[in-house]
Amino acid sequence: MQISKPCYFDAFTCLASACPDSCCKEWDVAVDEQSARYYRTLSGDLGQRLRQVLTEEDGQVYMTIEDGRCPMWRKDGLCRIQAELGHDALCKTCREFPRLTHDYGGFTELGLELSCPEAARLILSSLTAPLPLPELSDCEDYDREDMELLLQTRQEAFALLEREDFTVPQALSLLLLYGYHAQSLLDGEDAPAFSPEAALDTAKEVARPGSREAIRAFFLSLEILTPGWKQRLNTAACPGDWTEQYRLLAKYFVQRYWLQAISDFDLVSRVKLAVILCILIRDLGGDLCQTAQLCSKEIENNTDNVDALLDAAYTCPALTDDKLLWLLLLG
Repeated sequence: MQISKPCYFDAFTCLASACPDSCCKEWDVAVDEQSARYYRTLSGDLGQRLRQVLTEEDGQVYMTIEDGRCPMWRKDGLCRIQAELGHDALCKTCREFPRLTHDYGGFTELGLELSCPEAARLILSSLTAPLPLPELSDCEDYDREDMELLLQTRQEAFALLEREDFTVPQALSLLLLYGYHAQSLLDGEDAPAFSPEAALDTAKEVARPGSREAIRAFFLSLEILTPGWKQRLNTAACPGDWTEQYRLLAKYFVQRYWLQAISDFDLVSRVKLAVILCILIRDLGGDLCQTAQLCSKEIENNTDNVDALLDAAYTCPALTDDKLLWLLLLG
C-alpha cells in the first residue's frame, strides 16, 4: 500500500490540557462498536459511569454530551479514559482525531484536520508541497484514467496557487476557473490548454457585485454548533488582508477534497467549497488561524453542512461564480 502525507503530518502532537479549544466539547463523540463493547464490560466507577453515558441512535453509539462537553472530560482538560486506561483504550474517533485517512484503494493519503488548533497552526505555517503522484494499479472502486486525471489536475491546481506572479486573490480566482477546466476534462470533453492570463481577463469581464453579508446569511442557515460561531457570522468585521497564508489554506482544501470527486465526478462544487471558505474566513477577520479552525469545526466536521455547501455551490444566489470573482478581484 502506497501511503503519502503532508510534511507537517508527523510534527503533530496533541496539546492536551494546554489546547485553547478542545475536541472534547460541543461535538458528539461517536464510539465505535468494539470500544463500546469494551466500555460496557468495565468494572468499578469508570465502567459504571461509561454505561450511564453511552447512548445509541440509528445504530451508532455516542457519548452523551453533558454541559457541552464529553462526560469523560476532566477539569484539568484531560480524558478520564486515557488517564485511567491509557491511550489505546480511547475509542477510534478520539485515538485518530485530528488525523485524516483517505483510502483510494491502491493508495492512501494522510492529513490533519483544520478544526484542531494545533493542526491548524501547522497547516497554516508549513510550506506545503503537493503529495507525490502514486503509481496506480487497477482498482475496482474507480476508473484508473479518471484517478490519474484528478491527480494530475490537482498537481496543476497546486502550481497555480504557488505562482508568486499572481496575487492571492488572483490565484484563488484562477483556482475557481481551473476547476471548470479540470471538470471538462473529467467529463471527457476536448478542452484547450488552460491559460492563466486569459482566465484572469475572463474573470474580470464576468465579475458582478457580490455580497459578503449574503454569504454570511447562507452560513447562518446551516447547523451551528457554537454560540461563538453564530456571533462571528452576525458581526460585521473588517476583512483581513489576503496574506500568503491563504495560499496554504487553499492548498489544504484542494489536497483534502479534490480527489473525492472520483466518487461522483463533481469536482466543481469541491473547488468552489475551497474558494468560498477562503472568502468567508477572510471576511470574518481576526486571527486567521483561529478563524479558520473555528470555521472548519463548524463546517468540515459536520457532514450535513459540507453536503449543504456542496449543493449551494450550484443553487445559492450568493455563491455564483460571477459574485465570487467580484469579491476576490474587485470587492
